[in-house]
Amino acid sequence: MKIMIDGMGGDYAPQEIVKGAVLAAKEIKHEVIIIGEEDKIHKELKRNNYKGNNITVVNATEQITNEESPVKAIRKKKDSSIVKGFNMIKESEADVFISAGSTGALLAGSLLILGRIKGIDRPAIAAFYPKIGKNEPALLLDCGANTDIKPKNLLQFGIMGSIYIENVLQRKEPEVGLLNIGIEPNKGDKLHKEAYVLLEGSQLNFIGNVEGRDVPAGACDVIVADGFSGNIFLKTSEGMASSIMKLIKTKLMESILSKMGALLTAKKLRSLKKEFDYSESGGAPILGVKGVVLKLHGSSKSNAVYNAILKAIPYVEKDLVSMIENSVKKNGDLND
Repeated sequence: MKIMIDGMGGDYAPQEIVKGAVLAAKEIKHEVIIIGEEDKIHKELKRNNYKGNNITVVNATEQITNEESPVKAIRKKKDSSIVKGFNMIKESEADVFISAGSTGALLAGSLLILGRIKGIDRPAIAAFYPKIGKNEPALLLDCGANTDIKPKNLLQFGIMGSIYIENVLQRKEPEVGLLNIGIEPNKGDKLHKEAYVLLEGSQLNFIGNVEGRDVPAGACDVIVADGFSGNIFLKTSEGMASSIMKLIKTKLMESILSKMGALLTAKKLRSLKKEFDYSESGGAPILGVKGVVLKLHGSSKSNAVYNAILKAIPYVEKDLVSMIENSVKKNGDLND
């Protein structure tokens, strides 16, 4: 298997990208390909004292930034790490592409270069969402790829999320919930009411609507949402978790007594922090395109890169692209 990572994507590239790749390469036998400016990447490999033989470097002289128009950049910057990476996936020169680069460029490249899976007309960004105290994440999709959608798109998201949870995380008959303003079937706008009917009539293990307050407690395994609602929900949750952890730290540092308590509970506090840490999740899969693509947080450091490389392996091995296409066929013709 050839696992390819964008060496120039993200706030801390290439330093943290290379560092994470080196950590992962030490634990696996698969080839890790780092694509980007080869001089900079080789410099970082040397800095990390890499002595192995399963990391290769592919040169790419251009970069796509967050400030550029994604579609224009994909069409113009042919020698960018993102475009070259997608072309290598398309030509079967690599099995998975991981990047912390521009989300817009990754979505544009996925569609323009790889194309959609037959039966899926709106690819989705999926993100892992912690089930507090249960040590098994849920999958939230869509998280920002689509803001103007149809009811059948939400059904497609449910299908793709279920396949991922069942085959990559090995969780049988995952429960699917529709993120809504109430649990009753008639809640929400026209989009969500019609989507409810489609999900209920599908072969999915659909449990009905779920409210945002119930998701952290583990209401379901797959949380289906339109990209607008899903993105707001995810970022609000990230902000809340970060604020709570900072508040706990501040309170524990207020007095000598509380500091002693912090020392006694340090292990538990680290465990709590890890439960909310996005770097443990392994990246957000872009589901619905003809290739395996994982989107890392823009501020990802070496631990996130390390986990993304390791957790990409079962994603590739299960051939989810074919599974999604076959499952969509079973649920009827969903194309426009």
